[in-house]
Amino acid sequence: MENARYERGAKRLKEVDGSAGERVIASLADISPDFGRIIIEFGFGDIYSRPGLTLQQRELATIAALTALGNARPQLKVHLAAALHVSLSRTEIIETIIQMAVYAGFPAALNGLFATKEVFAEHDSGRP
Repeated sequence: MENARYERGAKRLKEVDGSAGERVIASLADISPDFGRIIIEFGFGDIYSRPGLTLQQRELATIAALTALGNARPQLKVHLAAALHVSLSRTEIIETIIQMAVYAGFPAALNGLFATKEVFAEHDSGRP
């Protein structure tokens, strides 16, 4: 069961993040490979693999939550890139962040938009 869960999660992570997700997991190898496994099994094998929402909807929800938190810029940038990877439009991404101004405040929305600007520029330049 655990192996199937890991395989399902690894497949979903690749669908969502492409090679960026693999880099995040690899970056944990020297400090906590167990946490990388937990991300794959729980985050992507259990949660991201559930029916009911599309990958696009899941990424918009994730972007909204990370923007609202206001203190998760590295994770927000990973999920902004993932949103582009799963074919969300720039307008959908930007509007989701603007919506957060109502619930999380203007500073959180501004921080989210500035992170978005960086990710769009990286995406346009072909950088990972």
